[in-house]
Amino acid sequence: MPTTEAARLELPAPYLKMVRNIMRRHLPQAEVWAYGSRVNGDCYAASDLDLVVRQPDNLHRRQTSLSDVIEALSESDLPIIVQLVDWADIPAEFYREIAANYVVVQPA
Repeated sequence: MPTTEAARLELPAPYLKMVRNIMRRHLPQAEVWAYGSRVNGDCYAASDLDLVVRQPDNLHRRQTSLSDVIEALSESDLPIIVQLVDWADIPAEFYREIAANYVVVQPA
């Protein structure tokens, strides 16, 4: 069930704040969803954070600065790995799977 409730995201508040700050700085117009184990409850402390970046006005438009965001995440103080993908680049069969259970990290 999709939600904007960050409480459903199994991620400590300071880590979520770091992620949001990086997203706002590098992708201010994009919508960012968390999905995967940290949303569905199958995670453990060292689980990665799966994020997908979308442009709601054009879901097929690719992000041009993902490499900068990935670099900023890896250089941050986050003690977990963040996997960041572009909605426009993932196979269509994953759309429904992600859309069925996600948390909005950054609204558009």
